[in-house]
Parts: sequence; C-alpha cells; structure tokens
Amino acid sequence: MGTLWFGGKIRTLYQEDEICEAVFVENGVIIDVGKENQLRTKYAGKITDFEDVMGAVMYPGFVDSHLHMIGHGEKLLRLDLSEVNSIEKLKHILLNTMEKLSPDDWLIGEGFNENLFPSKKIPDRFVLDEISQEQPIVLSRVCRHALVTNTMGLQLAGITEQTNEPPGGVIVKDEAGVPTGYLLDQAQELVKEVMPTKSLNYIKRAMEASLKDLYRHGFVGAHTEDLNYYGDPIGTLRTFYDVIDGKRNKFRANLLIHHEVTDQIMALDERDHSFIELGSVKIFADGALGGRTALLSEPYSDDKSTQGVAIHTPDELSEIVKGARELEMPVAIHVIGDLALEYALNAIEKYPVPDGKRDRLIHLQVTREDLIQRMKKLPLILDIQPRFVATDFPWVEERLGQERIPYSFAWRRLLQEGLLCAGGSDAPIEPVNPILGIHAAVTRRKPNDENHEGYIPTEKLSLFEALRLFTVGSAEAINKEAERGMIRKGYVADFTILSKDLFDLSPDEWLNVEVEKTIVDNSVMYDRKML
Repeated sequence: MGTLWFGGKIRTLYQEDEICEAVFVENGVIIDVGKENQLRTKYAGKITDFEDVMGAVMYPGFVDSHLHMIGHGEKLLRLDLSEVNSIEKLKHILLNTMEKLSPDDWLIGEGFNENLFPSKKIPDRFVLDEISQEQPIVLSRVCRHALVTNTMGLQLAGITEQTNEPPGGVIVKDEAGVPTGYLLDQAQELVKEVMPTKSLNYIKRAMEASLKDLYRHGFVGAHTEDLNYYGDPIGTLRTFYDVIDGKRNKFRANLLIHHEVTDQIMALDERDHSFIELGSVKIFADGALGGRTALLSEPYSDDKSTQGVAIHTPDELSEIVKGARELEMPVAIHVIGDLALEYALNAIEKYPVPDGKRDRLIHLQVTREDLIQRMKKLPLILDIQPRFVATDFPWVEERLGQERIPYSFAWRRLLQEGLLCAGGSDAPIEPVNPILGIHAAVTRRKPNDENHEGYIPTEKLSLFEALRLFTVGSAEAINKEAERGMIRKGYVADFTILSKDLFDLSPDEWLNVEVEKTIVDNSVMYDRKML
C-alpha cells in the first residue's frame, strides 16, 4: 500500500517558492503532492504508513554528479593529509604513522596540498627520505593528478635519470636531471604498477565506509568513476552489486567507465541492476591546475615554460570517442584547461552522441567565449564542482592571470548561456558534504569568512540554482530529469530531510544544519535519531 510523508515543509524544487505539506508514495513512486488534509482524505483507503518528519524540511534527494566512491572510502580508511598545513606537521604525522607499520608495509597517504604550506614547497623525495630510506612512501596530491615518493619508491619503480616520460606524464627532475620523486599524471602509473595490490575485501570495506558516509550527508545517489583503479574492474563492479544490493542498501549509482576497461565491462551479461546503471565512457583530456598539468591554450602565468599536459593527442582522443559511439555510449571527459576543452569539443563534434543521450564535460574550470558558443549547440551537460572555488582561490589566480579569470570557474556565466550544469564534489579530492558545495556556489568564499565578498562575486549562484545542481542537474546528466531530481507526481521517492530550511538561514548557518533522514525508494537508509 502507500506511505504519507507529512509534518514539515516540503521543498519540491520545481519552482523556487513552491512549498507543500505532504507527499503520498506507492511502490517507491510519488503519487501525489499537496496539502496534508487533502491527501489524507483522497488516499484514506490506501495509506498504510504515516511518516511524520517532525517539523524538518524535505528536499528532493541529493545526488553527487561526480565523485569516486571507493576513493572516498579509502580516504576514510587511510591516512588523510588534506588538512595538513606545513611540511613540519606533515613529517610529524608520517613519522608517527611509520612507527605503526611493519617493515614490509608501504606508507601511503592521501591528499596533501602544498598550497596550504607557508613555503608552498612540494614534499619531494628529499623530505620523505627523512622519514624512511628503507620503506617506500607514496603520498597523493589533493588533485590525484600527482604523487610524491621517496628514493625507495623511485628505486622499486625503476625511475632513474634515464627513464623516459610516459605519454601524458611528467617526471619532475632537479637542475642536475635527477628525479625529485614528484610524478605528474600518467607518470604516476610507474609507481602505482609496483604498489601492493588492493584486495576485493579491502575494496568492499572502502565501499561500505563510503556508502555509510554518503547516506549520512543526505545522498540518495551518485555518479562515480572507480572501475579502473583497483586491478580488477570486473571484481570492482561486482563489489558495487554486492554492497548496493537493493535491499539492505538502496542507492542510485551511475557508474562512469574508464575507456581502458569499457569493452571488458560492457561484454558482461550480468549488467541488469535496479539501482546501479552503467553510464558514460570516462576519458581524461588533461590534468589539474594545482600541478600545472591542466592543458591551457596559453602558458601558465606563473610558469611560462608550460601550457600543461595533454593526456591524449587530439587524434587519440577522437578515436576513443569513436570507440564509445560504436558502443552507443555517451562520453564523460575530464577537461580543466581551455585547450583540453577545445580538443574534447573537436572529438564530440566529429563523433556526435547517440540520440536521446548527453555527453558530459567534467570540471570545466577554464573556458573561452568561442568554446561556450560551441557547447551551446551540443547535447551535453557540464559537470561542475563549486567547492573548488573555495579551495583553489586565490592561488589559482597566480596560475591563470587576470585575463583568463572572467572565464574561469564561471558557473553563473555558463547557466545564463543556457548550458545545463550538474553539481558534484569530486570526493575524495574535496569534502563530500553537499552543503559545502552549495555554500561555495552561493558565496564563492571559504566558510565563516563573512567579510569576504567572494571570488568573482558576479558568478555567485542563488540558493535555488545551487540546490538544483545537486538534484535536477544530476538527473539531467543521465537523462533522468523526467523521473528524478524533484518532488513531483511520477518521480521516484528519493528524499533528503534536513533539520532546518536553508532558505530561512544565512549561508554560514547552513553549515550547522543536520541531515535528519536519507530516503531512497521510500526506504529510510539513514536516520540521525537512530544512531
């Protein structure tokens, strides 16, 4: 029979000021939305469950349009360095961690960010050798487009002065030509190939930790890319099926599939699942601004010797897109620099997306007017991460210079041009909390910095626009906007219930709002009061 949700405010997100009192649900689908007394009367013979939200506020279920679910779980399980703000503190943490390891263990840390250090110095092999010269150490940069390793790590990977850089990668060397231990983009693979293999049991533990945390933050679903990073893409996919079983755990996961394993995944017979969808073919066109590997059409303002790194040549990128089209699949292309975006547009214009589907361009941090006009003519969606504004500014201004800034991180400009945008976190690179992403989209500053007008304040979004990035936009990214992303008749019964209405609060007050319940398919997956 049916469930009546009532007892609080319901924000449908169909229109900014649309508020309802109750929702009636049957078989996981919204049957009606309206006034509580009218729904009680209209469905009196069908209501078997009454769910009182006790004055809380119901929103359409939040969906993260871009993250790495297993990577987020790894961050929860492993050494998290993302808040470390000095080389000295980093060394202290690493020394304490090293004492707990056995002699055969690797010391692996996640997410250092040298822009938080007063010195802005990369913790290269000389720093890491102070921790250990007998055990390998590998620390990933916050962007995951770079890592550092010590001398032992370089030796195990066979990296010397004579090692050739792989296509799409950089082995950073000192003035004498000696590798510093800092490896960018594809050069990271030289070390990753000799690192210990992660077991499927480890992957499952990371997945379970991630899912629990996503529920806690109000997420009913996510678009995630994980299948090519753990040595066994089929085993990783089956771990998704095992953890998100549709009974104990309901969660709407859309899996982006790295192009190197697409044929392998799509050849499987066991691909039908009520909550897991196989989505776009994932392609990396360039790196990241932090390590100066994002591909720009002009040199970096703070390093005229480089324009960044193309992961693939334009012809190679086009061939990968062509391969996706042969499978009748859209593509999801990581593009941060404007030249990478140009290469991506060339490829998808040459090989158009199948009818009824949308390509996805991920990050899109640096654009140009001519590229915006080209994007407007294509069936695509822009997958943006608002939180990057709070973490990348002001140092990103040094990278790009003032001339490029008006077309950088320009979310309002993109929306005003009529382009579809979805909102994600890129966790584990940024915190997964959607409130932080919404806050960054609206304020364009760090939390609790109320005297700051925001970086490029003309690009601020309204709260309504920011919320729709994580609801309607995420649905549009996978052509599900007719059934997901709003609280309307015929839509799935996925809800995020918050303790207070964000529209009644100032942005910094949003940070204290609690997720009361997370509901997927009319099933409560998280209840704060049951913890």
